Amino acid sequence: MVERKKIEIPAGAKVKVSVGPEEKFPFDISPMYEGERIRKEDMFVELGGPKQVKFELVLALPPEQVEDMKVTLVGPDLDEMQEGKEYPYAMIYYIAGSKVETDLEPVIERRNHDFQNYIEGYMHLNQRYDVWVRIGKGSIKKGLKSLIQIAKATMMLYKNELPFIEKIEALYITDKELVEKLLKEVAMPVYEERDKRVEMLHDEDVEEFYSCTLCQSFAPTNVCVVSPDRPSLCGAISWFDGRAAAKVDPEGPNRAIPKGEVLDPIGGEYSGVNEFAKQESGGEYERIKLHSFFEFPHTSCGCFEVIGFYMPEVDGIGWVHRGYAGPAPNGLTFSTMAGQTGGGKQVAGFLGIGINYFRSKKFIQADGGWYRVVWMPKELKERVSKYIPDDIRDKIATEENAKNLDELKEFLKKVDHPVVKGVVRKVDGKKITEGWVEEKVEEKVEEKKEEAPAPTPAVAQPAPAVGMPMQMPAFQLPAIQMPASQPAPAGIKLVIKDAKITIGKIVVKKSKGES
Repeated sequence: MVERKKIEIPAGAKVKVSVGPEEKFPFDISPMYEGERIRKEDMFVELGGPKQVKFELVLALPPEQVEDMKVTLVGPDLDEMQEGKEYPYAMIYYIAGSKVETDLEPVIERRNHDFQNYIEGYMHLNQRYDVWVRIGKGSIKKGLKSLIQIAKATMMLYKNELPFIEKIEALYITDKELVEKLLKEVAMPVYEERDKRVEMLHDEDVEEFYSCTLCQSFAPTNVCVVSPDRPSLCGAISWFDGRAAAKVDPEGPNRAIPKGEVLDPIGGEYSGVNEFAKQESGGEYERIKLHSFFEFPHTSCGCFEVIGFYMPEVDGIGWVHRGYAGPAPNGLTFSTMAGQTGGGKQVAGFLGIGINYFRSKKFIQADGGWYRVVWMPKELKERVSKYIPDDIRDKIATEENAKNLDELKEFLKKVDHPVVKGVVRKVDGKKITEGWVEEKVEEKVEEKKEEAPAPTPAVAQPAPAVGMPMQMPAFQLPAIQMPASQPAPAGIKLVIKDAKITIGKIVVKKSKGES
């Protein structure tokens, strides 16, 4: 077990210290500010985010080691920061209490997202090593001068909302060198230790799963279901974490979900989860399969660490993580796909997950698991490499092998990836795709004539047709393609939802023969 102890602050570091509760804050604190977005033009500074090193961490310590309501800030404060710039950011909380135990650390850590979004003019997104904070210009004008004020407000909320926390102390860091050092030496080993706990436990071993509704301020229809084989989308909550949270706060964001009847053991569909989905999504969704990519997939919030995307051109699935800035082979970046998928939507062809889901033995098993995966950024692939089966690891492309769909097709053919000839599902031996169907063009050999025929223009060979995936669920608009020269056959009905149609001009003409 990673030793829990207070961080030693390097000699000579720039330090500010404040002890005791704040009498008055220069900003409002209320749940009404949950979901508040601070756009770039309204931003004073950005802390963490895509361009800076960052993390948040909670450590449970003995009561005698925690100085209640003390804040230590290492590095430049708000009044020393330049407007419009990005800075590194670490938030570390030491907690103590008779009911506080190590199992509660990630649960309390995740509530940082909840409580900090109560603060007017302060936007907190994501979790762990992906935290992204923006402070609005309006808050600075109203009198916000120091990150110590943010820390004091957050600690006050922790103690008010979670009374089992008897003592809390905060260490905030904006010194880049120290943030990098602590992320590597302290935070990552703690995260890894937490994640390893669930590897030996599976969905069939338990009677209850757990919910997480912390993201519903940004994604109101999101239904986050945490099971032993499927951690939260943000990666911060495991099944053990959900159980610990439900124990101390039964009415909180992490509640027990009775599994109910097993409806689809491969896809991971349970009657209890479906009932919960209908309730939590306000009736928007009635079915969820925990281990399916295409058929009634899990909803995607916005805090997910990785997004999966289907590429029909190769009949395979790619994955890209939040830290990858370039476009995937489909031409889209993480942020573009996240914008289409997040918000609590259930989208066939796109899926948000936590990185730890790659560890799962049931990883998208309904759709072939790793044998349907065709592309990942090199950094992500290396990070989860030991969980990829040996016989498919080298057949999954990275940006070094393929940057677009044409290059990806060539790579997959070269390595004989299963999608080329058809994917066989390992869990039950069923062949779920037919592979790529190459159209063969037969050539006629004519007898040689006295006069050579006139040269004809070259005809481009048709692109190989690829096998389509398993049937898409009803909520996906099917793509219907017909030759432009032929009318649509009778009986076809198109239902278009959530589409915006713009008509530039309507011309009405009298037909011939009309008087």
